[in-house]
Amino acid sequence: MANTHTVEKIGGTSMSRFGEVLQNVIIGHRTPEEMYNRIFIVSAYGGITNLLLENKKTGAPGVYSKFAVGDTTWNASLEEVRRKMKEFNHNFITLGLNQDEADKFVDERIDGIQEYLIHLMQVRGFGVFQSKPFLQATRELLAAVGEAHSAFNSVQILKRAGINAVLVDLTGWKQEKLLPFDDVIRNAFADLDFSTCMPIVTGYTKYDEGIMTRFDRGYSEITFSKVAVITGAREGIIHKEFHLCTGDPAIIGLDKVRIIGHTNFDIADQLSDLDMEAIHSKASKDMEHNGIPIRVKNAFDPDNPGTLISNSYISPVPRVEMICGRNDVEAIEVLDPEMVARIGYDYCLLQNFVECDISYIAKTTNANTITHFVPQKNRRLTECVERIRKMFPSAQVRSFPVAMVSVIGSNMGIPGFLCKAAMALQQAGINVHALAQSTRQVNMQFVVERKDFEIAQQALHKMLVESEPMPPKDI
Repeated sequence: MANTHTVEKIGGTSMSRFGEVLQNVIIGHRTPEEMYNRIFIVSAYGGITNLLLENKKTGAPGVYSKFAVGDTTWNASLEEVRRKMKEFNHNFITLGLNQDEADKFVDERIDGIQEYLIHLMQVRGFGVFQSKPFLQATRELLAAVGEAHSAFNSVQILKRAGINAVLVDLTGWKQEKLLPFDDVIRNAFADLDFSTCMPIVTGYTKYDEGIMTRFDRGYSEITFSKVAVITGAREGIIHKEFHLCTGDPAIIGLDKVRIIGHTNFDIADQLSDLDMEAIHSKASKDMEHNGIPIRVKNAFDPDNPGTLISNSYISPVPRVEMICGRNDVEAIEVLDPEMVARIGYDYCLLQNFVECDISYIAKTTNANTITHFVPQKNRRLTECVERIRKMFPSAQVRSFPVAMVSVIGSNMGIPGFLCKAAMALQQAGINVHALAQSTRQVNMQFVVERKDFEIAQQALHKMLVESEPMPPKDI
């Protein structure tokens, strides 16, 4: 099976436009002979997982969040999921989907989940069982149904289009025996001939450790990576609703950004650290170690090769590959005169971050001050700050909101980039609160006021990308 097929993931927003995906990604200009040797990992339709769990961006509660805190409206939320799923079914009738079959599938899964949750509520009512193990299993169960729904529909539509699609349901519906992750994947693909069939695979995988427990909302890319590695894919392809560009088109302008074209896994890690949706960092690691490149393509621009992420790529000419950032950053600053020359101070400080399950994005230090920049969405930030105050009573500890803007590139280790970046921000009237750059010089991070978040990106992009000549075509 090695090096003959691709494993391709389709995101939720793209899945919601499945008619276009069918024509652009799956069928396109391919002959019948070119149709196979492709495995597709599908996400739930756009918005479904938010309804099942919680809204990823706003935190608005879904079925799981309500059930976890005993909010009795969870059942109404589950019915809303059923209604929304059937709405998608209706929308795809024109593609050949049999709505009766699709609705029957939805009812079977939703009815089963509903029955499980009602029984679980009764068990919790006795008050002698710890709810945490049950809640994690509930989160797993709810997450799985979204991908099962979209995969089922996709197979039915493809079959009616004359394609030998095969449903690979990794959700383990009503399956009691739990296997290790690798075994689940090996068993699922053991008897499939990729040259004659097209596997449509659920982005959720049920296995012994629990994919939500390990990876939470990034699970579909973990499945994508595991399938690629276990089956020996020659390339992994991620189909998104946008290109991987030199900046966010919504901020910079669609007419100003450029498609990156080629980069490496190191740069993908930098993007992941900034919460950019190129590829889940844990998913990319396995593929990187196994020498499987990842291509990010725009599902609605099928003729463009997109951006290839590989192991050893270094831009043949010095250039900035992306201007990006995040404005949901909190600075935790510790000013302590007793810090000077005290061995292990930083080590003790970081223990508080570990105990509160907080990972930092960047840090700056001087003789008596250490500042960590962390994602604001962590719910234990206040607890972490209080822990630090108790551990270091002589310190002045404060936390405050900031934004972080980064200049990223695989070949920026020459004089001039930092100077130009600082000049661009100065000309835009932006004060830089902090600057972080490692000796490898692949990522310059500027900490600025949140009000300057978009202006900073626009200024940096204009100076470092738009004013530079287009890179050679071969990169």
